[in-house]
Amino acid sequence: MIKRVGAILGNNGCCRFTVWAPEKETMILHIIKPEEKRIQMKKDKEGYFSVEIEDIKLGYQYYYIPDGEKGYPDPASFYQPEGVHGPSEIVMLDYEWHDADWRNIPLKDFIIYELHMGTFTEVGTFDAAIARLDDLAATGINAIEIMPISQFPGERNWGYDGVFPYAAQNSYGGYAGLRRLVDACHNKGIAVILDVVYNHLGPEGNCLPAYAPFFTDKYGTPWGQAINYDGPWSDGVRNYFCNNALYWLKYFHIDALRLDAIHEMYDFGAYHFWEFLHDNVVALCQEEGRHFYLIAESDLNNPKIIKSIEAGGYGFSAQWLDDFHHSLTTLMDGQAIDRYKDFGAIEQLAKAYTDGFVHSGEYVMARNKKYGRSSAGLSGEKFIVFNQNHDQVGNTADGGRLTSRINDSQLMIAAAALLLSPYIPMLFMGEEYGEDAPFSYFIDHGDEQLIDAVRKGRRKEFEKDNWNSEPADPKSEATFLASKLKWEKRYSGRNATLLNWNKQLIALRKTNAAIKNFNKNYVRVYIITDKCYALHRQSDDQSTGLLAIFNMGNDIVTYAAPKFAIGWLKILDNSSFQQAAGDKVPLMLDGQSLGITAQSVVVYSNAE
Repeated sequence: MIKRVGAILGNNGCCRFTVWAPEKETMILHIIKPEEKRIQMKKDKEGYFSVEIEDIKLGYQYYYIPDGEKGYPDPASFYQPEGVHGPSEIVMLDYEWHDADWRNIPLKDFIIYELHMGTFTEVGTFDAAIARLDDLAATGINAIEIMPISQFPGERNWGYDGVFPYAAQNSYGGYAGLRRLVDACHNKGIAVILDVVYNHLGPEGNCLPAYAPFFTDKYGTPWGQAINYDGPWSDGVRNYFCNNALYWLKYFHIDALRLDAIHEMYDFGAYHFWEFLHDNVVALCQEEGRHFYLIAESDLNNPKIIKSIEAGGYGFSAQWLDDFHHSLTTLMDGQAIDRYKDFGAIEQLAKAYTDGFVHSGEYVMARNKKYGRSSAGLSGEKFIVFNQNHDQVGNTADGGRLTSRINDSQLMIAAAALLLSPYIPMLFMGEEYGEDAPFSYFIDHGDEQLIDAVRKGRRKEFEKDNWNSEPADPKSEATFLASKLKWEKRYSGRNATLLNWNKQLIALRKTNAAIKNFNKNYVRVYIITDKCYALHRQSDDQSTGLLAIFNMGNDIVTYAAPKFAIGWLKILDNSSFQQAAGDKVPLMLDGQSLGITAQSVVVYSNAE
């Protein structure tokens, strides 16, 4: 049974404080507002200190004092109004929701939109984001994925430096603002995915070591010590992070969690943490009467991640498929070759469509070893694909989006390649209209030595990728402000054209039976040249078919139309869509060879 931690305030004004500190002898609850008082807490056999106090109200602030005189915020704080170094504040977990009829959307129907809360709008808050939901819904977006919002140092950060996993960032609007945003999303038919980080905590303001052995030297991560999921005292660590996942799902009505870099989470125990988490989420699904999803980011290319628990897997609902991005991007963006040296062949893109993992046991130069296992045969709904995300954009020296590297015709090809794929698609905020503002890495740490280390680390990272430009200063507020979306662009000119193109692709995806079929037995890719291919998809009953021909090159390509598609009608053509020179290919396939225009995509189907 999961033990609840934090300060749980009841409707009767009685508050139960619980904190895990198994190696500590004493624990004092130090209430500092509205009046100061210190209360000794009682320890149980599992190492949990607790105390129940009457007449506690919203807004009371407190610290804990473990074995001494120094006070620390609650490691399970629900709100940090003064940031990571300030006191924790009492909140009410109950909320009057307006989404009683919401039961979540089937994951296979998700059209995901990843966003960073601070740069999604000019104001950069949960409440400000509500005003943009109608724009997303009109585009066809039905799920937003919010980059981590757990309390981090300062007011601007990507979120992966969070140190209070239970506390929604105060500068975004805290717990109250997040609940209003989720409520509004559900009332507009939009699911909410929250990005959570269970592989490390940030360095500034991290008070967990002051309480318990949350970390271990047994394993290392790129961020330092690993979290202790399988060593002495790990039961409380597992409880803490599993309880955190349930907290977001139950009390904030989050629909899915995206688990960051699960390959940097180490557990060699008999009951793996991911299985433990999965089982508790399944129990919560039954309790709440609706579906919740767990989505993995994994660098392992291991199908075990998304196989069921019964089949010996970890039971994740889906995982990000980086190989699709790498395969497509290297064929379109010349600069991408330096970053993804093991990609660049059109055969790899074909394999990404039909199999999933491109590296499935082959020798990979970037890793100096054979890498991955085959995911052929796994349903496409087990993978999430993208042309851009926060990592692929932000982890470049200039923070440049695809918009800064390829032209509008190529952007249309990339959008079609994504949205016509047999996978769950994800767009990065602004991608739908060709936003050209950078998305750079930014921080607001207070520790000058830490700031300097981040600057040096970024420079070193880009040296190996042959970037000649100096990265934007991550500490500068100007770097953060430059990364904000320019929403006014979406309504005119080339941006409106790109937006309309994405809208039509999303609408087609939602209605065409062939595109809605995730069974990869009905996916075929025909390679025409090293820059041109045809994607053939069918519905499960084979009554509906779709043929998309992509020419990413700079020359016209002749393609002999397949016999199975004779009589099919053209439903999309980016050349005529851009009104460059009218229709470039016939409206109906008649068995004759087609001349496929340079940098174009044309789509035929036997369904309207």
